[in-house]
Amino acid sequence: MMKLQSLVLATAAALTMTTAFAVPAGTWSVAAGAHMVDPKSDNGTLADGAYSVDVDSDVQPTISGEYFVANNIGIELLAATPFHHDITLTAGDATIDAKTQHLPPTLSVQYHFDGYNMPMNVKPFVGVGVNYTTFFKEKIYSDAFEKLELDDSVGVAGHIGLDIPFAPTEYFRIDARYMDIKTDASVKANGETIELGEVDISPWYMALLLLRRSNIT
Repeated sequence: MMKLQSLVLATAAALTMTTAFAVPAGTWSVAAGAHMVDPKSDNGTLADGAYSVDVDSDVQPTISGEYFVANNIGIELLAATPFHHDITLTAGDATIDAKTQHLPPTLSVQYHFDGYNMPMNVKPFVGVGVNYTTFFKEKIYSDAFEKLELDDSVGVAGHIGLDIPFAPTEYFRIDARYMDIKTDASVKANGETIELGEVDISPWYMALLLLRRSNIT
């Protein structure tokens, strides 16, 4: 959570600064590439501490679009193909395997810096927004449990990155996002639903993308 607070504070500081116009209002940008989702190392415990939870990483193609509503300030929407995760529940020497898929559409407000004479004319940016994560195709491999269910999640998202130009309207983008993703887990056993508790995924999303900008105004 401290990492997320740092991102939010950086965004607030950026919005109070006066710099040259990095990107004019009315500009559109589209970025495509791949994100690696790296869940936090401690994903919590379930069933009153009976099971520890581990959620693994994944890499999937992503795309984002951003419209600049004012000079340097853009509204961005991130979309992706489904991320796949193996889940391990551990109780002593016993383990239960499970899996899920998720989609994490995220809407952010971003500030793009300029006027700092950075090497290679690199353009840094920061952003903060809201993430909605939906889980689906959950499976659990256990004789004791018939079905795993993970509730959808809504949380704050932070975003930092660098745009590195290689042509007048094309850039390489390196970015990192922190998303506050927590989900309530439950299983079905003998037709009854058993609430297990909260899984804290809260991952970093790290990416390398190609970006193109155009102004249609």
